[in-house]
Order: sequence, then C-alpha cells, then structure tokens
Amino acid sequence: MALLSWTHASTVGVKAMDDQHGILMDAMNELRLTLMNGSGHEQTSARLEQLIDFTRKHFQSEERLLEQQDFPGLSEHRAAHARFLVQIRQAVDRAGRGEETGSVPLISRLRALYLEHIEEFDRGYGQWLNDRGVY
Repeated sequence: MALLSWTHASTVGVKAMDDQHGILMDAMNELRLTLMNGSGHEQTSARLEQLIDFTRKHFQSEERLLEQQDFPGLSEHRAAHARFLVQIRQAVDRAGRGEETGSVPLISRLRALYLEHIEEFDRGYGQWLNDRGVY
C-alpha cells in the first residue's frame, strides 16, 4: 500500500484547509507505517484515535469557516462530516473485531474515504470561498 501523497486533486484552494488535509494525510501515513511495522494493538489503537480526533477537529474548523462565510451548502457538509465519522468508526471497529484481516483492508478503506471526501466533496467549497476572497 503506497503512502498517501498530496496531489492537485487534493487541493481545495484554501490554505488553512489544504494544510489540515495535508496533516490528515500525514496522520494516515503514520497509521499505515504503524500497521505495516506490525506494532501492537495498543499503539495501533492510539494512532487510530489520533486520526479520528484530528479529523473531528478539522471538520469543526472547516464548518466554522463555512459558517462564517455563509456557505449555502453548510448543512449538507455537516451531514457528510457526520456520516464520514460514522464510516471511519465502523471501519476501525470492523478491523478491531478481525472482520478485515491485516492492515491493507483498513488502510485501503480509510484512504478511499479521505480521498473521496477531499477530492469530491471539499473541492466544492474551494472556488466558492475563493470568489469571496478566502484563500
């Protein structure tokens, strides 16, 4: 499983959000390395919880920015964030129960969730914010 890397498709055009997305990708890569190195359950759980915690904080920051700018899709964005957090928790719980054996299925699932959200959903607010002078 390759490391997550920053691509043009991952850029939303708002520095604070792009920086946070980069940190999320770094956290995902750290989790990947922890899993690939065969670290124990305790260390893996700690990395997963860090990822979930930072994701929650990022979503709060993003929603606050969208609220400040009266983004018309804010309620849909909040709902997508809530669904996203549920999906992450479900993936982590499935892995914890051994339903997804090995590290690759978990990392693949989380990677797909993050990239899909950033590249398909978050990019929708980038131009809208840029048009209002937020970069």
